[in-house]
Amino acid sequence: MKQIKTFQIGCGKMSKYIMNYIYDLGGTIVGAVDHNTNKIGKDIGDIMESDKKGIKIEDVKKLDELLKITKPDIAVITTLSYLNDIEEELRTCITNGVNVITTAEECFYAESSNPTLFKEIDILAKSYNVTVTGCGYQDVFWGSLITTIAASTHNITKIKGSSSYNVEDYGIALAKAHGAGLNLEDFEKEIASLDNISPEERNKLIESRKFNASYMWNAASWLAKKLNLTPVSINQKCVPTTSEEDIHSNTLNMEIKKGDATGMSAITTLETKEGITIEAECIGKVYSAEDFDKNEWTIYGEPDTTVTINKPDTVKLTCADIANRIPDVINAQPGFIPTCDISEATYKIKY
Repeated sequence: MKQIKTFQIGCGKMSKYIMNYIYDLGGTIVGAVDHNTNKIGKDIGDIMESDKKGIKIEDVKKLDELLKITKPDIAVITTLSYLNDIEEELRTCITNGVNVITTAEECFYAESSNPTLFKEIDILAKSYNVTVTGCGYQDVFWGSLITTIAASTHNITKIKGSSSYNVEDYGIALAKAHGAGLNLEDFEKEIASLDNISPEERNKLIESRKFNASYMWNAASWLAKKLNLTPVSINQKCVPTTSEEDIHSNTLNMEIKKGDATGMSAITTLETKEGITIEAECIGKVYSAEDFDKNEWTIYGEPDTTVTINKPDTVKLTCADIANRIPDVINAQPGFIPTCDISEATYKIKY
């Protein structure tokens, strides 16, 4: 098999591990871009904390030009969380015939939260015979792990999950998306109030590309699709998390005052025609010294089963899933394809 050529879009915290893992698996990075002027001009080896690779980080404005020169097999986008935010980079990759894999959480199952743009990207990707996929930690720990347990359950009445993560590990965009650093009044205005609306109002936001779904919105939709369930309703509620003492955020470069939002808990509830409820909560916040990542899911039915994973290395698990998924995406059918419609994630020794 020929060496897989990858182009890195976004050279922040996640790319450090992803690029290292790609090289370990026998792939290569042929180009990299970022919008941060402090990173432009650096060798990607500086980001990887490794030897020099001879690949300089360029301005993201040169993406189209660089893709035409380097002709990669796939691009990895590790910048922002929502589909709207990476639209330009997606379109540029697709029209250059480059497959895309991204950590953007909404792209895990974007059809349920941004169907208008999802359909546009799907049609465009098919016309250029490329595949676009979103994956990461949720691909296994909110996805295939749960559907595997479901496969050994006779009857299911409810699937309930909760996953927590430190927003400090993912960069400023994600921290702000969780309301970290806002006082409670501003959190209500900027985050919570968006969910205090009727289903009709929410549907209008969704159709007009103005809805910011919590990450579990997309995960619950992915689970329903993978389990062949028919959603009849879905809603979410976001509430702030707070601390009893001031907490410093390195990512936000600020002291979050006692009682202000350190982040949020977002609970998605999806009801299905089959009578199975999926209730999934993600808790993203600036951690105190006592906090740690936790992933816990219970399938209620015959029998009840609970799986709890304490202190998963969420960042490295996300990055390993991205790196391992690259051949799967290259070989998948063209279009904007969620991983529930691709082969199961597998451990890769070499590409």
